[in-house]
Amino acid sequence: MKQIAQWLILLLLGVLVSPTIGNAGVGMLAPEITNQTWLNSERLHLADLKGKVVLVEFWTFGCHNCRNVEPYVKQWHLVYGDQGFVVIGVHSPEFSHERDVENVKRYINEHDIRFAVPIDNDFSTWNRYGNRYWPAMYVIDKRGVIRHIRVGEGGYQETERLIQLLLAEKG
Repeated sequence: MKQIAQWLILLLLGVLVSPTIGNAGVGMLAPEITNQTWLNSERLHLADLKGKVVLVEFWTFGCHNCRNVEPYVKQWHLVYGDQGFVVIGVHSPEFSHERDVENVKRYINEHDIRFAVPIDNDFSTWNRYGNRYWPAMYVIDKRGVIRHIRVGEGGYQETERLIQLLLAEKG
């Protein structure tokens, strides 16, 4: 009986704690991005972006793989930005020097990154999405539903085709 009670307590604790850790998956509504500091943009709210296709990318400037993905994300922002496509590059630092907002500003200036960059030093957005990797891209449709998740490098043509398809969908 004591083991059952302990198990029930652990189960209840898991239910109570789980809302703080997200698990954004394909087919789910995308969690809000609640970071206070934004570069290249005023704070954006996903609810205000309904009717647009959104790419939420988790990255950090010191990550080699993130740097390899960067040209594709920048190109998509440039090519599709005037068609209703929005890129939000959530900067979640891996190392202490990546937490310094001035270092992030310098990097985005030197690399001509023009899309919105929320600073996620406390990993609040990272955790809301249940993210675990750099880079990771979440493609969100016009209704705010996650339609694709890409972790790591590659799959660029597939991701771009999906962006094109979602932009063509009726809002």
